[in-house]
Amino acid sequence: MTEPVLRVEQVESFYGKIQALRGIDIEVTPGQIIAVLGSNGAGKTTTLKTISGLVRAQVGHVWLDGEDITRLPPHEIARKGVVHVPEGRHILKGLSVQENLELGSFTVTDPAVRRDRMADVFERFPILSERRHQDGSLLSGGEQQMLALGRALMHGPRVLLLDEPSMGLAPKLVTQTMRIVKQLNEAGTTILLVEQNVRLALKIAHYAYVLENGEIYNQGEASALAEDDSIVQAYLGA
Repeated sequence: MTEPVLRVEQVESFYGKIQALRGIDIEVTPGQIIAVLGSNGAGKTTTLKTISGLVRAQVGHVWLDGEDITRLPPHEIARKGVVHVPEGRHILKGLSVQENLELGSFTVTDPAVRRDRMADVFERFPILSERRHQDGSLLSGGEQQMLALGRALMHGPRVLLLDEPSMGLAPKLVTQTMRIVKQLNEAGTTILLVEQNVRLALKIAHYAYVLENGEIYNQGEASALAEDDSIVQAYLGA
């Protein structure tokens, strides 16, 4: 049995006195897409923030390749290969596409590795190469999502945390973005995906967890959850 690359164990997180996560357990298997689903306020974004150190777990542990990273600061967690693409893309205004990408390689000390990763991003997203000197904040929504993903790839992620990559995109771009996420996974990137489009998420994920009020309400193979009547009725509009 393959050991998980990332493991969330009995984690509880709070915002002040308000408890957001209640003893959740999540395992991320190397080479897979693991989806975290649920309604607004269920704790999905908090899960990613807790893993990446932006929110501190008050109880429980987060393990990366068997190492406890629960108490590490966010930049150290990123340096170890857990790379968080937050909701909203956060492209830096006034910086070119290439400069936004270069910011993603702050953990890389070898210039040759940085050049190779930049070349790989430009090959994967040709539009970014064409617009490398353009202000990144002036790109379209879909192009900004590509830039956010490309910036994350500059880290060389061990695990990529994606928070609502389809949010705010036109339906055609939502499908394109999810196709890109699947292609990244097929190229070897392990992904923990929070996504509002449950139908598409279950289509590309291998396994999924459903959160409700900060707790794991359901979990299983994505294909099985897509056939689960309770999931279909609650999230797929059937």
